[in-house]
Amino acid sequence: MGRQSRRGGRGASAGAVREAVGGGTAELVPDRERPHAATLLLDGAPQSHVDLADPGHLDFAYQRRLGHAVDLLAPARQPLRVLHLGGGAFTLARYTAATRPRSTQQVIEADGALVAFVRAHLPLDPAARVRVRTADARAGLAAVRDGWADLVIADVFAGARTPAHLTSAEFLAEVRRVLAPGGWYAANVADGPPLNHLRRQVATAAEAFPHLALAADPAVLRGRRFGNAVLLAAGTPLPVAELTRRVATDPHAGRVEHGRSLTDFAGGAPAVRDTDARPSPLPPPGAFD
Repeated sequence: MGRQSRRGGRGASAGAVREAVGGGTAELVPDRERPHAATLLLDGAPQSHVDLADPGHLDFAYQRRLGHAVDLLAPARQPLRVLHLGGGAFTLARYTAATRPRSTQQVIEADGALVAFVRAHLPLDPAARVRVRTADARAGLAAVRDGWADLVIADVFAGARTPAHLTSAEFLAEVRRVLAPGGWYAANVADGPPLNHLRRQVATAAEAFPHLALAADPAVLRGRRFGNAVLLAAGTPLPVAELTRRVATDPHAGRVEHGRSLTDFAGGAPAVRDTDARPSPLPPPGAFD
């Protein structure tokens, strides 16, 4: 789930297609400036943007930040094994297939009707090595073999909230299990003032991984508005300097917190356990207007 794209969204639904899916009403809104592109919304909340003619284009700020993880994990065009928890319109899977040919990818998406809707209107390139499975993200994760993934991307929302069982230390232990040595975890975390959920997600990731970085709009990090943050975690040092440069020079410039500043941001928040896990906060009214 992300904030509005620069183009498309509410008030721009001419030519849109809609269908009831498991998570509500899915809508694909054509991009007025890119003739082969559309924005996917679920119950009015923007989820992802896809350009079939240019799958290397990432329109949403948080998806660009996830794209930086794909770009920085290994040398350019080196194939990766990527596990996507949450499908949406398969934006990051398409991006990885375009920028790193011969990559092997799995997408786990609970909403089978949404998968069918996206496949019908924004079909995947048949040459891309992307396998889509309909399953709960944590159940699907449990079926992945140890050390399979170079990168796990978590971008799961149900009713505009990340389900509770995908926020805990036990969930991250499963993520760590399926990561190869040197692999990374990247998560889209949505939160707003007072940022309790985001702080606890940082604390939870810090228990599982020794190296973290957090990229977001400065206004989100200061607790001034609801928005998306991308949390990166790894067992080996992250390329923080290059990540910071890329995030700062994006069309929607962001900031990266790491090291002591990220520890200070977490502020001693407790890690999340299965026993006290809660879904992420609902976006406030008007968050995507």
